[in-house]
Amino acid sequence: MRVSDEIAEKLNDAFSPRELEVVDDSASHAGHANAPEAGQSHFNVRIRADAFAGQSRIARHRAVHSAIGAELIGRIHALAIDADA
Repeated sequence: MRVSDEIAEKLNDAFSPRELEVVDDSASHAGHANAPEAGQSHFNVRIRADAFAGQSRIARHRAVHSAIGAELIGRIHALAIDADA
């Protein structure tokens, strides 16, 4: 399974979002320091879910990281998050 699919599955399970987009942006970072040759390392996430209502930006980012899980986060070099209610 692609990493982007794993991220989407975990976020769908955790938040049942109205909107979710996970974009693998690894090709834009090919050749950068510590970027793996195999790719699947740089991701942009846009998520809209009721669960984020009333939460600060930091709380939303922490919730996304928690939902993705330490094992999968450890395999990602960069994760840009746009999370809102």
